[in-house]
Amino acid sequence: MKTSSITSFLFFCFAFFSFQSCFAGDKTNSSAAPINHTIWDGLLHKYVTDAGFVDYSGFKKEEALLDTYLKMISDNAPGKGWSTNEKLAYWINAYNAFTVKLILNNADQKITSIKDIGSIIKIPFVNTPWDVKFIIIGGQEMDLNNIEHGIIRKQFAEPRIHFALVCAAKSCPPLRNEAYLASKLSAQLDDQGVRFINDSFKNQVSANKATISKLFDWYGGDFKKKDTIINWLNKYAKTKANASASIDYKTYNWDLNGKL
Repeated sequence: MKTSSITSFLFFCFAFFSFQSCFAGDKTNSSAAPINHTIWDGLLHKYVTDAGFVDYSGFKKEEALLDTYLKMISDNAPGKGWSTNEKLAYWINAYNAFTVKLILNNADQKITSIKDIGSIIKIPFVNTPWDVKFIIIGGQEMDLNNIEHGIIRKQFAEPRIHFALVCAAKSCPPLRNEAYLASKLSAQLDDQGVRFINDSFKNQVSANKATISKLFDWYGGDFKKKDTIINWLNKYAKTKANASASIDYKTYNWDLNGKL
């Protein structure tokens, strides 16, 4: 084959197997009961403020404890007997905890943004930090994109996950300083909506205009399957927007949501 054809073929193979791995976590059905998120909950209480500011240096000091929790995640993929809320809480916690781990893995590079990691790594076909396959769950290798897009968005018709998944950036929703739990998951997601939408750095809502996070643009399809963007805003915003209010999107600030 010509060089260009070989390159195209290799890229197709890589994409195919990456696609396959996106769904591996849910196919690996553990017989174990849902895991206990107490370790992650304790670390969040210690190293994340109410406003979502993350003390990564604190996490670094207790990285061994974080690793213990991540091993629990890795060894206990959701099983068929788990409830929907147990599975979703597991995957949200997994995404956020592994994001923290990714930052810690690159802390010595003095990064100021998670996107800096994309320029640091030198792996073929890996151009962003969300494509780094450093996660093992149920014996399957995956990346953050696999968890978010291949599992959470695909398997759960729940737009509020976009208020809970945190990509370590200032414009992200705040990292919640407690673990997500099945027993109160819906209330936690609603509270995240209130906190996120009423943060004027991230969203500004008035009667006639809404200048809002790019998340509502990037994932507009997820939200609109359930309701209009204006109605989503009004569900949580203290100031309500008219149905005819104009919508504009803020520039996303990718600076790190904490200190190393």
